[in-house]
Amino acid sequence: MSKLKVLDNQQIDKIIKRLAYQILERNYQAKKIILAGINRNGMNFAQLLKDQLMEISTPEVELVNIVLNPAKPTEEIDLSVDAKSLKNQNIILVDDVANTGRTIFFAFKPLIEILPKSVQVAVLVDRKHKSFPVLVDFVGLSLATTLKENIKVTLQRKKSVHLE
Repeated sequence: MSKLKVLDNQQIDKIIKRLAYQILERNYQAKKIILAGINRNGMNFAQLLKDQLMEISTPEVELVNIVLNPAKPTEEIDLSVDAKSLKNQNIILVDDVANTGRTIFFAFKPLIEILPKSVQVAVLVDRKHKSFPVLVDFVGLSLATTLKENIKVTLQRKKSVHLE
């Protein structure tokens, strides 16, 4: 299968900047914003968003890592902080790609019992194959694909998004 480069480093930087401004607009009264990155790529994307938010804003931004197995999302879900510390906080779940919505849906699980102030979702790429009731609030790129195509996101020094 051939690869098609969808976004390059410069395009992703622009998207991150736009998303940071959108997050600030929606959370302008918040004294603190929690960016909860899902697994490795979600956490990498959350870190990039945090860096951009810190450049343009004054609210405190905290990173939290949510680790779950996308193949078995009902198994244990780990948070890098005590879930109780997230009570009454503005939380933004962050992932690289929203496909069926299943991973994001199960990432809500540890937040359900602590009553956050708000929970929003930010993704770099949103695909339109939702099987779960997940609304993405902040979208870098909406991408119509076939079910057989895959999105590969690289978020390190050289950032890119490929369609395979």
